Amino acid sequence: MANFPSIAPSFNAQKKSKPIQRVTKFGDGYEHRIAFGLNQSPKEWTLTFMVDNTNADTIETFLDARGVDGDSFGWTPPSSSTALKWVCQEWNRELLGENFNRIDTTFRQVFEP
Repeated sequence: MANFPSIAPSFNAQKKSKPIQRVTKFGDGYEHRIAFGLNQSPKEWTLTFMVDNTNADTIETFLDARGVDGDSFGWTPPSSSTALKWVCQEWNRELLGENFNRIDTTFRQVFEP
């Protein structure tokens, strides 16, 4: 498993949590919720990288390679010391000026052996 390059995202990173639950609704408005699966709370990070051309090329080359091989990658979220497994299925690169790029990504946590 490859690790994401050591390039820090900008500070406007957003973390999304959406626990996986199965909900049964009854006719009187009552509902029953139960956690589903072994990993009930996967995370999703929306990250922006404000980088020069060299780092932008490094990020894009890395993500392109994961798109080809379909493999997950290791990445350590901000304020964490543990690398987890992620996939990035879509990203956007914008050239803002001479040697200045913005890359918007969404990293989705996956659970694999």
